[in-house]
Amino acid sequence: MRVTDLYQSKRPVISMEFFPPRDEKGVAAFTTTIQELAAAGPDYMTVTFGAGGSTRDGSYQTVRLLMKEQRQPTVAYIAGYGLGPEDLRTVLDNYKKLGVQTIFAVRGDKPQGDDFKPHPKSFGYASELIAFIKKHYDFTIGCAGYPEGHIEAQSLAKDIEFLKRKVDNGAEYIVSQYFYDNNYFFKYVEKCRAAGITVPVIPGIMPVYTLKMTQMLSKICGSTITAELQSKLDAVNATDKEAVLNLGIEYSLAQCKGLLKAGVAGLHFYTMNRAGSTMAILKALKSKK
Repeated sequence: MRVTDLYQSKRPVISMEFFPPRDEKGVAAFTTTIQELAAAGPDYMTVTFGAGGSTRDGSYQTVRLLMKEQRQPTVAYIAGYGLGPEDLRTVLDNYKKLGVQTIFAVRGDKPQGDDFKPHPKSFGYASELIAFIKKHYDFTIGCAGYPEGHIEAQSLAKDIEFLKRKVDNGAEYIVSQYFYDNNYFFKYVEKCRAAGITVPVIPGIMPVYTLKMTQMLSKICGSTITAELQSKLDAVNATDKEAVLNLGIEYSLAQCKGLLKAGVAGLHFYTMNRAGSTMAILKALKSKK
């Protein structure tokens, strides 16, 4: 399954992101989640790849589970930071043998802890990793974009320069970091087009799951909790889990409606390995058709 074929042939393309479960108990819960979400008919699913290759085996096994056991079209992440060329080739060769056709390439974060030593030939930028993959393989390649700028970027303009380099080196579609104001995304796409980036740019959707998670991820990812969202968060009882989830569903549903009205090529859901919120949003969207 090549993602670019989907974006050319239909709209909107619905995709969902997962991370590898940590243990056997997690695998059982994960499998249940996948089976529930499969009922929504997603066009493809993606599996992340831990910092420094920390989930290398788990990522492979999760991709295999989705493809071979659950029969889901699947995209495999690969994060280049810390891994040498031979390590990368081993990972990519294994995905190729498994039948993966689309790779989502990111730089990846530095693993926590002072004892980690990156390979001396590790790639420092996603654009370098993408060029490496393009040179040696026939994968379709996706990359990440940041509507508010990468948290380490000097500026949004500079970040878009790096994004253009990723595309020039072989990335064929872009999935954005999540955001809580659609205007961030719309303005970002305008700036990308002005910079000569013509590939599909897909908005990432992150529903509010818990207040603590939302606040933590906002700091890590650089996604602004807008005044509108903050007022809604302030008005809800943080200990009422159902109320918080419903708030997240309603807010993301409104975002999705606005994005679809604007004609986006797809919606990419950051599920955090949970089914409920994404299912509720997709059911609500379908009921409006």
